[in-house]
Amino acid sequence: MATPPSPLHTLRIHQQPVLTVFISSDNERIYSGDGKGRVVITSTRSLRAIADWEAHKEGLLGIEECGDHVITHGRDNKIHVWQRPTESESIRQGGAASLTDQPPPPLCYSLDVNALNFCRFSLFPSPSSDGDLMALIAVPNLVESALADIWTLPNRTRLHAAIGDPEDISATQFSDGRSGSTSMYSENFAGIIMSMHLYYAPLTSPSTSTAQRELRLLCGYEDGGVVLRRRTTPQDRQTVEGKGWEVIWKNRLHVESVMAMAVSKDCSFALTVSADHLVGRYDLVLEADQSARSFRTKHPGNGAIAIRDDGRVCVVGGWDGRVRLYSTKSFKPLGTLVYHKENCHALAFASTYRDRDSDNVAHELDSDEDDMTDEEKRRRGRWLIAAGKDNRVSIWGLMSFEKGTAL
Repeated sequence: MATPPSPLHTLRIHQQPVLTVFISSDNERIYSGDGKGRVVITSTRSLRAIADWEAHKEGLLGIEECGDHVITHGRDNKIHVWQRPTESESIRQGGAASLTDQPPPPLCYSLDVNALNFCRFSLFPSPSSDGDLMALIAVPNLVESALADIWTLPNRTRLHAAIGDPEDISATQFSDGRSGSTSMYSENFAGIIMSMHLYYAPLTSPSTSTAQRELRLLCGYEDGGVVLRRRTTPQDRQTVEGKGWEVIWKNRLHVESVMAMAVSKDCSFALTVSADHLVGRYDLVLEADQSARSFRTKHPGNGAIAIRDDGRVCVVGGWDGRVRLYSTKSFKPLGTLVYHKENCHALAFASTYRDRDSDNVAHELDSDEDDMTDEEKRRRGRWLIAAGKDNRVSIWGLMSFEKGTAL
């Protein structure tokens, strides 16, 4: 029997459970956030911390890098936008990594949000010529956790308010549980939003040559259902009370709450996991209720999921700490990674590396000064980052799975 693989590296940089991880698009930085609001940015070259600060007063829900900015989302009902710290030459070369005297990165601005339902933000950035962060950001509604809001950054204007089904809030005044009413669990009640993804989809049959892309919002709910909606109003028109949005389809594959949701890089499909042993797969191209199907696994209790950037491989993090890889088409098991002893909270794939003569993401380092070979970058492009309740971050080097091989 083959020997189970071991992590390439382990990071023991947190003293609290690690709740979220993210790796930059150029694979240069790993972001991790824990249950006390602490954020650490780690260099993938030296495996030393670039920055370490208390970003929030409570646990982290999400972290994301966008250009020269870092967005953090905490349980303290705040989203912060920070200036991304730069890596010092001493850290890059593996020197001393003491950060005790360094101040936190500059805070650009903050946004008050509703974090009662543990649902992290979804960011859709827009091109910017001056380096400022231009984006749409989706979060749960400020008052009602069963509905969603979409804000614009950096001006922090609420573009769309209270997106969702009014039936989801008719059973009780506060569906997030603050009233304690049991009527919220009625037959038609979807419950609070557990996960969301904001994206643009190309129009299938544009009526004019100047037709815009279609803004869509995918939401996973407390009742195990997933709903895809699209905007029907002009691009910059503000809406309230969910007006200007319509449902494309609704599907309910899980009996328990959607614990995590991942969307492929090309936004063609999404995957969900729950407390049950199912993985839900949703086609985001088909506009029909038959666009979803479930796949049975042998392992109930899952709390994290991620999809590799080519869309062929997914990874599921279990409450038992195991990390399991599957084909996204057949859901054939591709292997199991065993390291974390308790709940696996977060997963992130590195971006596949492309040679310099292809359309690869621009690196910060000039090619003449780069101390990594193309082969080393290819191997780093197959990294998987996992983190969990045991306070640790594990880094795994995966094979390419080009011919359906397993670990």
